[in-house]
Amino acid sequence: MSPPDYRPEPTLEIAPPPPPPRDPPPKQKPRRRRVPFRGVFGGLLMLLAVGAAGGAVVAYGLYRQVAADLPDYRWLADYQPPQMSRIYAADSRLLAELAAERRVFVPIEAIPRQIQAAFVSAEDQRFWEHHGVDPIGILRATLTAVENYGSGRRLGGASTITQQVAKNMLVGADRTLTRKLREAILAIRIEETLPKDRILELYLNEIFLGYQAYGVAAAAQAYFNKGLDELTLGESAFLAVLPKGPNNYNPMRFPEAARARRDWVLDRMAEDKAITPAEAATAKAEPLIPRPLRRPEVLPVGQYFTEDVRRELTTRFGPEQTTMGGLVVRTSIDPALQASTEAALRTGLTSYDRRRGGWRGPVAKISAAATEWLPALEATQRPGGAMPEWKLAVALEVRDREARLGWIERPDPRGPAQPRTGTLPLEEAGWARRALGDGRLGATPRRMQDVLAAGDVVLVEALPAQAAQGRAPARPERLALRQIPQVEGAIVALDPGTGRVLAMAGGWSFEKSQFNRATQAQRQPGSSFKPFVYLPALEAGIPPNQRFLDAPIEINTPQGIWRPGNYGDGVTNSYVSIRTALEKSLNLVTIRVAQDVGIDKVAETAARFGVIPNMPRYLAMSLGSGETTVLRMAAGYAAFANGGREVTPTLIDSVQDQRGRVIWRSDNRACEGCAATGPGSGPGAGPPELVDSRRQITDPIAAYQMVNLLTGVVTRGTGTAAGKGLNRPIAGKTGTTNDYVDNWFVGFTPDIVIAVWLGFDEPRSLGNGETGGSNAAPIFHDVLEAALRGSPAVPFRAPPGVALVRVQADNGQSIMEAFRPGTENAARPPEEDPSRGTAVGLDRGLGGLY
Repeated sequence: MSPPDYRPEPTLEIAPPPPPPRDPPPKQKPRRRRVPFRGVFGGLLMLLAVGAAGGAVVAYGLYRQVAADLPDYRWLADYQPPQMSRIYAADSRLLAELAAERRVFVPIEAIPRQIQAAFVSAEDQRFWEHHGVDPIGILRATLTAVENYGSGRRLGGASTITQQVAKNMLVGADRTLTRKLREAILAIRIEETLPKDRILELYLNEIFLGYQAYGVAAAAQAYFNKGLDELTLGESAFLAVLPKGPNNYNPMRFPEAARARRDWVLDRMAEDKAITPAEAATAKAEPLIPRPLRRPEVLPVGQYFTEDVRRELTTRFGPEQTTMGGLVVRTSIDPALQASTEAALRTGLTSYDRRRGGWRGPVAKISAAATEWLPALEATQRPGGAMPEWKLAVALEVRDREARLGWIERPDPRGPAQPRTGTLPLEEAGWARRALGDGRLGATPRRMQDVLAAGDVVLVEALPAQAAQGRAPARPERLALRQIPQVEGAIVALDPGTGRVLAMAGGWSFEKSQFNRATQAQRQPGSSFKPFVYLPALEAGIPPNQRFLDAPIEINTPQGIWRPGNYGDGVTNSYVSIRTALEKSLNLVTIRVAQDVGIDKVAETAARFGVIPNMPRYLAMSLGSGETTVLRMAAGYAAFANGGREVTPTLIDSVQDQRGRVIWRSDNRACEGCAATGPGSGPGAGPPELVDSRRQITDPIAAYQMVNLLTGVVTRGTGTAAGKGLNRPIAGKTGTTNDYVDNWFVGFTPDIVIAVWLGFDEPRSLGNGETGGSNAAPIFHDVLEAALRGSPAVPFRAPPGVALVRVQADNGQSIMEAFRPGTENAARPPEEDPSRGTAVGLDRGLGGLY
C-alpha cells in the first residue's frame, strides 16, 4: 500500500518515427449529377410535357370560355316543334290546314322500330352506349381521314346523334372549331338531362331530309306519299341515307347512288343485328321507286264554317297553339250537305238578284280589236266573289240575237294564254233589265245591244255542250250571262238532338266577304220570333184553340201612339185561335198575347232559348224588332224539336294534341257503364247509357204543342213553299220585318233544323212584297230536300201525357190538336174590352203571369 504522499514518476513516451513519405494519390474527377431530359430525346419529351401542360391550361381556359356562353338546353325536355294543325270534316276529309310551318311531329312510340334502327345504324352505331360523344367513333373517323388524305374523298364525320341534335337545335351549323366544342359539351350535358328515347325523338323529327321535309314523317310523305307505318324495310333504310346528303341521294336524280347507299344502310343494320341477313337481302332486292307527295285534297266548301272553327280554337287554345300546336280538330260539318247548302243559297240570291237587282253593267271596258283584246283582258282584274266556273270574257261582236265573246284559257297554269271564243244568245241574257236605281228596273231587253256593247268585259258561264247531229260541225260554245248579286244571305243547319252544326253558309262567297252573316250579323227576326211570344201562353195552360181578337189596336208609347197592323193590312175584326194567328202570322193577335202574358215573360222566354239574351221590354219586340243571329234562331227552334231541352250549337266535336290525346270534347254527357268491368259487363250487358244533363228550358208538352202549331204554318200558312212536294212532317215559321228589310224562314223536322236569312248588308228594303215565304222558304226547301234525300219520313213524337184531340180549325178543316191534359175544353169565347181592343176573359186564365 503506497503512502498517501506518494506520486508516481511520469513516464516518458517516445513517439514512433513517422512513415516514409509516399507519393500523393491521383486526384479523382468529381462525379457529375444526372440531369433529366438531357439530349435530343429528352428535350423532345420536355417540350411535349410543357406543351401538354400549356395545352391543358389553354384547353381549360377555352372550355371555360365556351361553356360560359352555351345556350340553355333544358327546354329540350319539353320542346314541341311547331307543326300544322288540321281541321277535318265529319267524314274525316280534310277541311283546312292551319300552319306557320309545314311540319309533322311523330312521338317516338309511333315511329316504327325499323326506322329508328336504320338511322342509328347509319348515323351513330353506338348511340345506345355512349354518353353524348363517342371516342371510338372519333378515333375511327380520324384513321379513315388519315387513310383518305389526299384522295379527294369527303371526310366522314364523327358526330353522334346527340351532337346533331345540339347542332340543329342549339348551336347552328357553322364550320368552326368553337362550334364543334360547343356541340360536344352540349351533347354531354343533354345526355345527362334527357333519356335516349327523347333525344332520338327530337332527332328524327327535326332532321332535314330534302324536299323541304323536316323529320321522318314529312320525308315519308315527300318521297313515297306514305305514312311511317306503311314504309317497307327498304324505304325505311333509304330515309336513313338522306342526312348525309339529300341532294346527292335523290332517287329521282341519282337512282343508282341512292340504291347503293340504301344497301349500305341495310348491311349496317344486319351488322348491328337490327335485322337478319335474309331480311337485308330481301330489302336489297326491293326496287327503290319514289312516289312524290300529292298534297292532301282540301274540301272546296265550308270556308265560313272553317273560319269560325279557327276563331273558336284561337279563343280556347290561343293563336300559337292553334297554328303551331299540331292540333287534330274533328268538326261536325257534313261536306255533301254543305255543298248543297251553298248551292241553294246562291240559287236563291241569284233568283232575287235577277228579279229585283237588274243588270248593273259590265265589269270593265276594253278594246275589242283583234290584236289588243287578249293582253287587255289578261290585265283585267277578276272581281272577288266570281264562281270558279265563271269566265271573264269580252264582247267582240254584238248582233241583234247574240254576241260573240272571247276569253282566255290556260290548260297549263305556267303555259301561254290561249284565246277562246263562244256565243251568248239573247235568251241567256233576257233577265238583264237595266237597274235604274231606287229598286226600279228598265224594260226587258229585246236586242243584245240593250245589254252589251263591243269591248264590254262580263262574267259568263259555259252551258253544257250539246251533241252534234250527224256530221254537222260542232257549234261554238254557248255561254250564259252571270252577275255577282248584291243581296246577301245566310244558312245554318244543325242536329236538334246534339246541337252539332251540319252546314253553314255565311254569304254568297268567302272570297267576296269574310264576314259571316250566320254568326256575326245581328238582324231583326221579324215574325219568326212569334213562337217565343205564344210559348208562355202554352206553358201557362192556355190551349192552342184559345181565341184572341184580331182587330186594330192603339198603344201609347213615349214616342207617341203606336198603331201596329197585319201584313197587307189584312184585319179580320174577329176572334181567331192561336193556331190561326201563327199560321197567318197575324201581328195584332201577337200583340194582344204579349200584353196578356206580359212582355217580361216574353223577354224571359227569349233569354231562356238563347234567341235574344237581353231583350228590351217593349211590346214592339214581340213582333221581332229585336236583334239576333241565324245561329241563335236555329238553336232556339231546335229546343222545340228536342222536347224542350236546351240546345247549344257546336262546330267542333273533339280536339287532339300532337300526341293524339283528346284535350277537348263538345259532348260532355256522362256515360254510365262505359268503363264498366267485371261481372255484369261485356257484350251481353247491353249498351251503356248516356245521361242527358242539358237544361229543360220548357216542358215537353208545351214544346210539342208549339211543334204541332208550326207544322200548320208549313201545311196551310205562310210557309207552304218550304214543304212543297217533300211529303213529310215539317214545322217552321216565316219572318219578314218592316219595309221588307229582312226575310227569314226557320224550320225543322225531327232530324234537322234549318234557319235561312236574306237581306242587304246595309239594311234596306228588298222590295215591296218580298217576304220570307217567297224568298227564304224556297231556299229552306232545297236544303232540307238535300238533307233528307234517301231517308225515311219520321214523325214528330208526342211526349207522354199530351192529349191529341181532333178539332175543327178556323178554316173548317179537321185537324189533330195537342192539348195539355185537362185543357181540351178550356177554350171559351172571351169578352171584348173596347178600351184595349183585346180579350179580358183570358186574364183570369193566365193566373198571375203578369
